[in-house]
Amino acid sequence: MPNPSPTETPEPVSFWQAFSYWLKLGFISFGGPAGQISMMHQELVEKRRWISEHRFLHALNYTMVLPGPEAQQLATYIGWLMHGVKGGIAAGVLFVLPSLFILMGLTWVYLAYGDAPAVEGILYGIKPAVTAIVVFAAYRIGSRALRNNVLRGMALLAFIAIFALHVPFPYIVLAAGIIGYLGSRFSPKSFKAAAGHGASNETFGPAIIDDDTPAPEHARFKWRRLITFSAIGLFIWAAVMLALFNSYGWQGTLTQMGWFFTKAALVTFGGAYAVLPYVYQGGVEQYAWLTGTQMIDGLALGETTPGPLIMVVSFVGFVGGWTKEIFGAGHLFLAGAAGASVATLFTFLPSFLFILLGGPLVEATRGDMKFTAPLIGITAAVAGVILNLAVFFAYHVLWPQGLDANFEWFSALIGITAFVALLKYKMSIVQVIAACAATGFVYSFLL
Repeated sequence: MPNPSPTETPEPVSFWQAFSYWLKLGFISFGGPAGQISMMHQELVEKRRWISEHRFLHALNYTMVLPGPEAQQLATYIGWLMHGVKGGIAAGVLFVLPSLFILMGLTWVYLAYGDAPAVEGILYGIKPAVTAIVVFAAYRIGSRALRNNVLRGMALLAFIAIFALHVPFPYIVLAAGIIGYLGSRFSPKSFKAAAGHGASNETFGPAIIDDDTPAPEHARFKWRRLITFSAIGLFIWAAVMLALFNSYGWQGTLTQMGWFFTKAALVTFGGAYAVLPYVYQGGVEQYAWLTGTQMIDGLALGETTPGPLIMVVSFVGFVGGWTKEIFGAGHLFLAGAAGASVATLFTFLPSFLFILLGGPLVEATRGDMKFTAPLIGITAAVAGVILNLAVFFAYHVLWPQGLDANFEWFSALIGITAFVALLKYKMSIVQVIAACAATGFVYSFLL
């Protein structure tokens, strides 16, 4: 579509025109949530002007409060605002679907050919890069969220709780939210919301959904609609869970995946890096669907594919289905695909419900949205949890055989270089991983 004139309101966009854009976005949405949100802003606000700057940021602030992947939920919100339920579902599904199929293919290659020297060399270089990326994520979140000693103390307590005391991640989130709520009563300044993504006075010309455009009929709050969508969402969840239970029993791998990833979807405050420790606790320690090393490799694959980073859950599901041989030794790919599909469905189903149920309330309160004190407390705790994840990854990468074995000095060098590239030279994650993968590939043939 040609870009509209700067002084004229763009022509209305049909559902299929929007569908084409969401499909394209699903294949090019690299760079994690920040990159994906920036990509949508540049295309939808600045160039095509489907939605104004203020309406875009208003929607973004809402998705930042929700558990789940904010970039995917933002796409769902804009699609819903433009074309109703079918627009929201199309935008949200197309944001995820290409990544699911790409990750299925890459995970199959990883499991079937991961022992090949070339693949091992590539993974050798990628693993310290992933560790550096997680450290960088902890630094970014910490520098933005830990604005005073109270919040820094909460981050430290969260780190101790998960690292030393092995407190489950959901309990840490719950406790941080309660502390944030109570703390705001006794020390409001400590839990005062920062500007966040804030409001901007920048304008790019009139938009289809402009600042003063009234909410369409489907975006107006109605109790009947709220009850209907709630019932439909619960029915879909219950129907799939019941089908899995009837087929495999409650202890069946796919049934347990459905239940586990439902819980994971509701505690993903702070994005994918925040929920990874919870997925690790369940996938590695509790259910043994995969190993700690495989978890690192899965995050590397997730970083190098389009779509939300939380799609790493599909890797966990694929490896779990394959490892448990749920359909027998002769149908490993089918088992992996089933595990990946179940993990993806139960992780993302709540995201659609949050938008379809909460969107009308958000539109009705436009101009009054802000971060809450509980969310600020949760974000502080998330910084400590991500630091724990970085320590876990560093241990497995630098001492793969344990502390009594040799220290992987070359891995440490790759990791330090990757961190400097991210922090000082602002290189993209994909560029860093590609460079580290090439380094590991070359180094493996020099040994």
